Amino acid sequence: MKKNQNFQPAIIIGLSLGLIILALSGGLGSISISITSGMVDAQEFVYSRFVVLKEFFTIPRDVVTLRQRNAQLESELARLQADVVTLQKSVEEGEILAALVKYSRTNPENTFQAANVIGRDPSPFLRYLIIDKGSSHGILKGMPVVTEQGLVGRVDAVISDAARVQLITDSASVVNIRLDKAQRDAVLRGSPNGDLLIELLSQDIIVEPGEVVLTSGISGGYPSDLIIGQIINVKKKDSDLFQEATVQPVVDFRNLKLVMVIRNFKSIDITPLTTGQ
Repeated sequence: MKKNQNFQPAIIIGLSLGLIILALSGGLGSISISITSGMVDAQEFVYSRFVVLKEFFTIPRDVVTLRQRNAQLESELARLQADVVTLQKSVEEGEILAALVKYSRTNPENTFQAANVIGRDPSPFLRYLIIDKGSSHGILKGMPVVTEQGLVGRVDAVISDAARVQLITDSASVVNIRLDKAQRDAVLRGSPNGDLLIELLSQDIIVEPGEVVLTSGISGGYPSDLIIGQIINVKKKDSDLFQEATVQPVVDFRNLKLVMVIRNFKSIDITPLTTGQ
């Protein structure tokens, strides 16, 4: 037993010397490459399985995080879009107010009351508006309503804090007008379909599309020289006593948000005088 133990150091020393000699002579190159290649393959195998396990445990958590982040971003986007809409509305209202102020300054003879449009005729053909100023603000029936663009209509019903405005497009509306270029008077009526029609227009009057239509002030219903619109079509028949024209209003009635009531003008009903009653 002691003899075998004495041989063990000699064997180890011999193997070591042999490995050193092989290494110095390049004999271990192929063995080293094989061992290294095997270790690399083993490392790649272990790493690929590690990546699979990592994704298995981490991806669900990442998906939840991404969904939460996406919800936060969508909420922020919605808030920003609402802010943009609010700013656009403020800018539009500011521009309208500035235009109304400018109009009132260019017409110092009139006293104006600004009002918001808070209601509209629900029928397909717009005939009236509701505004948020009434008798407590000095609004009376018959007062004209305008914008910086032109004539809207006149007040036809009032309560304390609101009023109804009959539009000039209403079929019951009648406005005495003047053709700016022809310098002739006529009558403008609304119609069931919302068109503005000029009636009682003498055949001898030369009327062309583009003619500007203004209030004449005759009959006491409206002040004079309020802009209404332009003639866009003329119907003339030799067999008729009068010709007829269609007017395009300058006011976009469906998009009205702010209007002005002319408070210092009071309409006068002269019907009893013209009918002999």
